[in-house]
Amino acid sequence: MKEFSATQVAALVNGTIDGDESCRISGVAALAEAESHHLSFLGNSQYTPQVLPSKAGVVIVESDFNEQPPKNRCWVVVENASAAFSTVVSEFAPPAFLPSPGIHRGAVVDPDVVVPDDVHIGPNAVIEAGVIIGAGAVIGAGCYVGWQVNIGAGCRLYPNVVVLERCVLGDRVIIHSGTVIGSDGYGFIPGTVHQKIPQVGIVQIDDDVEIGSNVSVDRARFGRTWIKAGTKIDNLVQIAHNVVIGERCFIVAQVGLAGSVVVGDDVILAGQSGVVGHVTIGDHAVVMGGASVWEDVEPGAKVVGDPAAPRMAHLRQLALIKRLPDLLKRLDALERRISE
Repeated sequence: MKEFSATQVAALVNGTIDGDESCRISGVAALAEAESHHLSFLGNSQYTPQVLPSKAGVVIVESDFNEQPPKNRCWVVVENASAAFSTVVSEFAPPAFLPSPGIHRGAVVDPDVVVPDDVHIGPNAVIEAGVIIGAGAVIGAGCYVGWQVNIGAGCRLYPNVVVLERCVLGDRVIIHSGTVIGSDGYGFIPGTVHQKIPQVGIVQIDDDVEIGSNVSVDRARFGRTWIKAGTKIDNLVQIAHNVVIGERCFIVAQVGLAGSVVVGDDVILAGQSGVVGHVTIGDHAVVMGGASVWEDVEPGAKVVGDPAAPRMAHLRQLALIKRLPDLLKRLDALERRISE
């Protein structure tokens, strides 16, 4: 069992100690569940009331936390408590499981595909003709990799991922189970019999992108649907044809992006937000949870609501709505006085 002193924790996260330096930890836990041998952290102010009652021997806090630690406990003070806690957690985490290299006898791999020696291909995976696989890739059980797909070095496809024909994955891309890359974009010409519009483009996913479970990334009508480097996508997200997502974005669960949306760099799209087609969201913008974006969003803006509006404008609108019952009563009274 690993054990760390408070001093070692502070050194690990570049923090300072406030309280009993003799405290030792051998595990991590949430504030409400921690015991004296645990490390915990305060990463959100709503949990501040839990810090003092907690039994955690060591708590990582930020400099604006002003409470004094009780006897036999200590704080480790840092700039970013959540990031520091993650650093320590990694010291306690078990080694990551990586399947051993090789092709499972139950996999179906086109005979012309060159598979590097350090690649793992799991049971019931299917690798079609023309696929290129980079060094160190892991392709889990039941995955389907279509014709002429390019999988970069160090990619990991968890079980039952589908990457359809001609799509391109950069290096170190991680895709979780149930996700489909390269399904047809949604396009039909209405008529007595709806006519399907051919979707002949590809999906390009750049280096260090991670995509959660049960995500759909549609191929472009022509050209490419493009997810740029470092972007992180949560579970249950729909990305339509010809969408372009910039670098280092966070796309949270149940977001829907309609066709040809352009998302800038370092954008946050919070849970259940939606964006109509052909809209551009500027760099560093934040779309709050549940917002519905109908028009372009300026760089750096924070929008909320349906339709989405700048946060302060939306709050003023809500305040006015709350006043409506009283305003209607006053209007009725005024109308009665006038009629008299």
